[in-house]
Amino acid sequence: MSLVKKPEMTEKKLAAIRRNQKLSHGPVTEEGRERIRTALLRHGFDVPAEEVAMRALGEDPAQFQELLAGLWEEHNPIGPSQEGLVIRLARATWLQNRADRMQEGLTVRQAQEVSSGRQDRTHAQMMRLKMTQERLRRLAESVECEHYVTTRDDLEKMKNLHQEGVLKDMGEIALALFYQLQAPGTGEDGVDELEKARRVVAQVKEIFGIGMSPEFAPQANVAADSSRSQGGQQDAGATQADVEPAGAAQREEKDARYPQITAAEWEARERPRQLLENILTRQIETCEAQRKAILKESLKGPSPYERAAEIAPTHRDAAPLRRMQDSHFREVRRVTNLLLKIKRYEREMGVSE
Repeated sequence: MSLVKKPEMTEKKLAAIRRNQKLSHGPVTEEGRERIRTALLRHGFDVPAEEVAMRALGEDPAQFQELLAGLWEEHNPIGPSQEGLVIRLARATWLQNRADRMQEGLTVRQAQEVSSGRQDRTHAQMMRLKMTQERLRRLAESVECEHYVTTRDDLEKMKNLHQEGVLKDMGEIALALFYQLQAPGTGEDGVDELEKARRVVAQVKEIFGIGMSPEFAPQANVAADSSRSQGGQQDAGATQADVEPAGAAQREEKDARYPQITAAEWEARERPRQLLENILTRQIETCEAQRKAILKESLKGPSPYERAAEIAPTHRDAAPLRRMQDSHFREVRRVTNLLLKIKRYEREMGVSE
């Protein structure tokens, strides 16, 4: 806590400050401008060279002259030492503003680079969600049929989805249900031992040409099927109720392919099949909702918080630019304090005399 009492700001002092502010301006006469030019040349500040450098950086030299004139009028330097300090202060202030523009320019460039790639990333995310949704839809169509038994293709699709992590925790549950709905005796690869043996026999027959039918040979049951179809067309008294539903035919075909599964086991497998179907349907809806949300965000554009997170100071030049700003700020503070001390010393010396 300071023991020196701060001076109170009265209305009279405020009015005096406002009057002095109106008088604080740069040189308005040609003599005043010439005095500043002479001081610049006397202290080694080459105005034409500086103008070329400023214009090359996209800066306006007239603005620097206005800054210098304002500081000159504010501090009213007397003598070469004070004039040099005022010029030094103007240059440090200008460099500080340039450092600010450099950091802002780097941020703008980084934001533009992020914006240019944001549309591609959004489109890629929507495409991945659309592909995932299509794969889930095909799995759901397979699972929704009654007396479903996990096939090798469905198991491979589910494994790929689980490895990609698109279903997160639900992917592990769905994969476990696919394993549970496999045919009895099926291994981890999704193929039972009898199926493996049949495939080996088929490969051997194909290699040695055993039991191969001629290419494009008509099947033996074609004539019977055609005669049966003709008989069906001639039977005008047949009704729709006599035709067996497709679902029942598929169910009988499943039962014929898996005779080792009893009716009680089919009934026990129905509950995990319904659960698996619900999970896949829910994930399809989730993918569609995420795709619509991404589309809506892409049309609306990023929020200020998202943009700020994208242009966070992670660039390798961010820290040097910040140190440059701090260095120029300390220079401005040192020169300003030195000028104020000189002016205070001059006032004290004038009062003592």
